[in-house]
Amino acid sequence: MSKSAFAIGSAIMLTGVLLVSFSRAEDERVIDIGDFAFAPSEIRVETGVRIVFVNHDDTPHNVVDRKGAFRSKALDTGESFSIVFDKPGEIIYFCGLHPQMTGKVIVSARSDRRG
Repeated sequence: MSKSAFAIGSAIMLTGVLLVSFSRAEDERVIDIGDFAFAPSEIRVETGVRIVFVNHDDTPHNVVDRKGAFRSKALDTGESFSIVFDKPGEIIYFCGLHPQMTGKVIVSARSDRRG
């Protein structure tokens, strides 16, 4: 294979990797757990977006849906829990170990931005 063909092939492959990375970043949002709070405490997303809760506290926390639809295990420092919502709605959650910690996810129907 010539050097120019290799360079072109490498550039095309790198572009594909970058496009996949950008589309994944768009489909994921992070909620930090720190100082006994969820940050942000309220988040708006479209259906299909992955929400990742990451515990930055030295104390274990978990994430519990008020209506009982999901419950994470106790997350130690640096551990995470993720969930994807496939239906629009308002999800109120709290830490089952520290119920004063609360948050809300507002999920709307996915718009057709990519078409």
